[in-house]
Amino acid sequence: MANTTFSGPIRAGNIRNTTGTTVGSNIANVGYVTMMQAHTMDLSGGAIAAGATNMVIPANSHIINVIIDLSTAANVTTNLSVGDTVGGATTIINTLATGTTDGLKTITTQGGGSGEWANTGTADLKLTVTGSAATTAGVAVIKVLYAQAYNTIIRN
Repeated sequence: MANTTFSGPIRAGNIRNTTGTTVGSNIANVGYVTMMQAHTMDLSGGAIAAGATNMVIPANSHIINVIIDLSTAANVTTNLSVGDTVGGATTIINTLATGTTDGLKTITTQGGGSGEWANTGTADLKLTVTGSAATTAGVAVIKVLYAQAYNTIIRN
């Protein structure tokens, strides 16, 4: 299957501006398309220092969610952190304990720098991932969902 690349941001909807009061006719319904980038991290080599990933979040983006999927169980609980090469290793996720079972891991208070989620700033962010434990098994897939250029608009 072919891929198409846009320079972004991508917005969708058929009514761009509100000119009246009728839903579906003249009230704006345009929204931002959610983007996603992923990085697969092999945990079997032991503790991992903040290593750069292939994920670069465009400037002025709004991070919606970060999903950690332990697709292969680790044999020791490891603490995963997601950061950026400029702001530090924990700016996005600050020490999420993965446990030793596979599956999705819920981010609650580990949401690192919440300011980073709302506004990534005026420069692209190259993300890093850190793993703390000396595991000999496990694979984590880190997925970052974001809206490109969302924080450059005026919102009510």
